[in-house]
Amino acid sequence: MTTPFRHRDTGPIRPVADADIDVPEDLTVGQVAALVGVSVRTLHHWDEIGLVRPSGRTPADYRVYSGGDVARIHRVLVYRELGIHLAEVARLLDDPEVDEVAHLRRQRELLTDRISHLHEMVSAVDRMLEAKQMGRPLTPQEQSEIFGTEWRPDWAEEAERRWGDTPQWTQFQQRTAAMSRKERQQARADGETLNADLAAAKRLGVRAGSAEADVLAERHRAMISQAYDCTYSMQVCLARMYVEDARFTAFYEEIEPGLAAWLRQVIEANARSHGVDPDTATWQ
Repeated sequence: MTTPFRHRDTGPIRPVADADIDVPEDLTVGQVAALVGVSVRTLHHWDEIGLVRPSGRTPADYRVYSGGDVARIHRVLVYRELGIHLAEVARLLDDPEVDEVAHLRRQRELLTDRISHLHEMVSAVDRMLEAKQMGRPLTPQEQSEIFGTEWRPDWAEEAERRWGDTPQWTQFQQRTAAMSRKERQQARADGETLNADLAAAKRLGVRAGSAEADVLAERHRAMISQAYDCTYSMQVCLARMYVEDARFTAFYEEIEPGLAAWLRQVIEANARSHGVDPDTATWQ
């Protein structure tokens, strides 16, 4: 027996193979509507346009549907489910020159191709969901939403080369991948605000080790910790990179001349106050 399918508007539709069997004669429009899963209004419309007209009448002169009429309705539903306009459906059903069986076979082939394509799309979505949950790498656009338009993709490559085998890198991938676009944009805004505050403090002559400088160092570490758990020792390693890697130095120099070196001093002084020796600090 053919498997039933559901029409987008009308609910379950019985298969065409069942249309010519066990269908009582002289069904009212309401009975047919309940039987095939369409509205009474739809059946009235099909009657008005001549697509499916009830062929019988009761003694009281009410129009009723025969088994053959119901079979025609099922064929209409199949064609409509395939996306064929009602005018074309009427031509297919009424033109004796049309090979309806051959046409249905062709439509079945098209449906099979569509189902195969949809299965491929489902698989692609599944892969995207898995990547999102597992923490796949950020796209360049997503990176810029977090780190700003000045962010360069090779910085992420450098970070992966240095720390790709660490738990922190895994955290970074997972946490940033799970961020919504709004959260990424907020992280970028927070970073820009912090950089502006760092530059302002440097211009004002805030000294490393002061209470104000320590607050800024803690804000910097908290910002990094949104992506992965950043210890004081790790923060010192980052600050060291800001000075030793020309690409990072240029980034901070553009914000404020001398900012990279000043930020390193601030971070190292704060780490020292928490028992970390900047000279021997490692990624741990």
